[in-house]
Amino acid sequence: MSAYRQSQSDSARWDETAERLRANLSPASKVIREESLAGRTTLRVGGAARILCEPSSLDDLRKAVAYAHQQAIPLHVLGRGSNLLVPDAGVEGLVISLSHQQWQMFELRPEGKIWVGAGLRLKNLCGLAAKAGLVGFEFLEGIPGNVGGALRMNAGAMGGWMFDVVEEIQVMTRGGQVFTWPKAQLHVEYRHCLELDEAIALGALLKPASAAESEQIKRQIDTYRDKRQKSQPRDPSAGCIFKNPPGDSAGRLIDAAGLKGERRGDAEVSLVHANFIVNRGHATSADVIALVRHVRARVQEASGVTLEPEVLLYGQEWKDVL
Repeated sequence: MSAYRQSQSDSARWDETAERLRANLSPASKVIREESLAGRTTLRVGGAARILCEPSSLDDLRKAVAYAHQQAIPLHVLGRGSNLLVPDAGVEGLVISLSHQQWQMFELRPEGKIWVGAGLRLKNLCGLAAKAGLVGFEFLEGIPGNVGGALRMNAGAMGGWMFDVVEEIQVMTRGGQVFTWPKAQLHVEYRHCLELDEAIALGALLKPASAAESEQIKRQIDTYRDKRQKSQPRDPSAGCIFKNPPGDSAGRLIDAAGLKGERRGDAEVSLVHANFIVNRGHATSADVIALVRHVRARVQEASGVTLEPEVLLYGQEWKDVL
């Protein structure tokens, strides 16, 4: 273990690290010590990032990534926090958030294609595409994430998947190099893009399915929104907590095991949709993890199926806590 890692808990060392990073970046970029991440996630639980950085440019992002590499600091990327669980102890490392306006680009390209930045909200992407009369993005409207997170997780809803509309992506490696990768070169599967386990998504070129009148597209969006509101809980959640096993539904298995309404602290298996764990007020990450363990064990006992978490355990590995 490096000397740096041995002193990760040393607040003064983190203060010094943050100050050095701040000095390397432009004034428009933010560097924050002990920033709570609970409010930056849709589940509203978890601790703080030792350092949070919001780079305002590609150059500042490259400098932050390089600094983390040089200092052997664990590096994590945070989107809109819609598919992750932050541990109560927080995240030991540098968290990068592409929340600056620089990363929220929506640019129409020839032949109806769209260039979008990794920080653009999916809801905004959907609305802007509809306004431009471009079909194929309606399924994204209700996913509470941004483009970068949707690429990393190959986000999906209503029968559509993020990589259904992707033509190419732009990424930055942990070494600070920028590449453009066509979809054909990527290893994409259910809830996963292998290349983005390490590389940071910067943006993507998207291709619509077709063109149509804006009002027609908006009606389809409204239909999806209505369906989602009737089938998913309104309480804070991280979305579907487990992956669907092949040929089956995690929600069905959890419901069949009689687990709707099961609680650990203020974490509850939703009464609306069994594959959602919701925060009923003051849930902790420990509550959620305990409930995940319990649900997995009960489903395994009832059906013989071992459910695997879909939600990311931020800064840690599920295998270490389950």
